[in-house]
Amino acid sequence: MAKRILAPIDGSEASTTLVPVVAALARGAGSTVRLLRVFPVPERVMGPHGRTIAYVDQEMARLTALGLDELAHVEAELEGVPVERVVRFGEPAEEIRLEAEAFNADLVTLATSRRSRLGSALRPGVAERVVQEAPVPTLVLRD
Repeated sequence: MAKRILAPIDGSEASTTLVPVVAALARGAGSTVRLLRVFPVPERVMGPHGRTIAYVDQEMARLTALGLDELAHVEAELEGVPVERVVRFGEPAEEIRLEAEAFNADLVTLATSRRSRLGSALRPGVAERVVQEAPVPTLVLRD
């Protein structure tokens, strides 16, 4: 049984369709769920005249707050399940793999859109790369 489930949420409709599945798995096994939101590393925000509007650390703080707020809405759907929320910055597949190791996850759950086999082979998406690289089993829900 998976006692520690990592559930990356990217804000898409596909990723939120996975929440009821994660909830059922977690309730059935008495698991802890870690919700993960990965953003690209932000750059300094410049104004129209070349003035800095927000430095990288300010932009990271803003995105962290935004991500935690998004994950709080998902957490509400997991009522009765112990939930942790984490925001990371970087390349999504790599950050998911690193978080799975850091959390000592037993299972990673992902949602993705259907892609052709040729498209997946030529340019693997995040889900395909996580399946290949994750140190633990990965459950992928394709819409």
